[in-house]
Amino acid sequence: MTTTPHARLGDHAVIPLRTLDPAAPLDDLEWLDDTIGDARVVAIGESAHYNRETYELRHRLLRYLAERHGFSAYAMETGFTEGWQTDAWVRGEDTLGAHARDADERGGGGRDGNDRLGLGHIMASGLTSLTGLWRQMGAHLEWMRRHNATAERPIGFYGIDLGGQNASLLPGLDAVSVYLAQADPDLTIDPAIRETAALFAATSAFAAPATMAAYAQLPAATKDALTAGLAGLAARMQGRRLEYVRRTGAEAYERALRSMRLVVTLDAVIRDMSRGDQRSVMYNRDTEIADTVEWILRREDRIVVAAHNGHVQRWPGVLPGMDPVTPMGMHLADRLGEDYLVIGATFGTGQMLNADAAAFQSGTIFAPAQPAEPGSLDALMHASHDGPFVTDLRRLSPADTEAVRAATVQRAGFGSYHAPVSPLDAYDLVVHLSHVTGAEPDETALTCSPQEVREVFSHYKPQ
Repeated sequence: MTTTPHARLGDHAVIPLRTLDPAAPLDDLEWLDDTIGDARVVAIGESAHYNRETYELRHRLLRYLAERHGFSAYAMETGFTEGWQTDAWVRGEDTLGAHARDADERGGGGRDGNDRLGLGHIMASGLTSLTGLWRQMGAHLEWMRRHNATAERPIGFYGIDLGGQNASLLPGLDAVSVYLAQADPDLTIDPAIRETAALFAATSAFAAPATMAAYAQLPAATKDALTAGLAGLAARMQGRRLEYVRRTGAEAYERALRSMRLVVTLDAVIRDMSRGDQRSVMYNRDTEIADTVEWILRREDRIVVAAHNGHVQRWPGVLPGMDPVTPMGMHLADRLGEDYLVIGATFGTGQMLNADAAAFQSGTIFAPAQPAEPGSLDALMHASHDGPFVTDLRRLSPADTEAVRAATVQRAGFGSYHAPVSPLDAYDLVVHLSHVTGAEPDETALTCSPQEVREVFSHYKPQ
């Protein structure tokens, strides 16, 4: 167990946050003016997924950075290809996909008719791994759409993750196939590629375990043929770049190629997962997420990245029983230097994602958080102030610096596990949320969701 010679930070290290309400006045965020400098990427971490307070904090910080500092993109830990739909919606498009029309026929129009149903569809299918199914995320997207209706500099939405719930190749593969029908009309894609991918096509996080079991049962020759087929498509797209760009334009080509690269990486990740090689999974996934952030930076001047602490930190990531791996944050720090600024996150009490897989799958999404381990960064921060606050790790007194240095572990976001961390190396700032709760499920988004999601949430009970 770690120990610390200093039970709390000094008052001068605490920058209180008056509120987490995204609609409230923003003057208590003026500390950002000095701390972000000229950074092009501001990454905001989280201790665990799906907490209401985290969604609200990110919403509020994006609003400030967009209104006061011209940030023009919100890049979130959700599927890249699926995020195209969300980006179109926040920029003002009003399309209801077929899935949403089906939901309307089931009576799921929601309180605002088709407009609300359109948002519900985006929340259900334009964000992955359950990240969009919460009212707080819906409010964030609605604000982006309202902002973009009048803003001189609109805010784009980008997913940065592999997509397909990190378990299905179909969303990316189908998007690439649609693109190739226009860019390469003489190409006939081997139908066996999609047929094989469809055998393990997760439609939600709840379906992912069955998907992985289905993949594990495939013959080795079938898996090899799929991998070879995907590699062939990727090579063809790269080799014919100039022809494709001439037919479709550069932006459409670059988006499709990024989706193809993510499909190839996801295939490798699924292979590794089926062998129990979690370390390779994390290496491959985080490298690709970093590449996607750089892809966005070629289109946007300044962006906000929202992802788990384990992705944004400039410190090796560790899971139980696993050697350290390199997260996205270390890649971006290496590539961007001072243009990459990291705000880590801690919390004191409340609820977090349920580490009991069976309970999670049956609708108990959240569980009471175990107390922070004594000597952890979370415990130090929680002892320092009663409400939410921020501390700038680069401007601490010597005593506070030693207190933070002595905090060598941090909550990892599941169960009682605390991961090794050097906060002074991992983060520039840390925001502490004194108490966190589960986000509120959005009924319209659930209506637009796959059947297994509706079934699980029919048993959902707030903790």
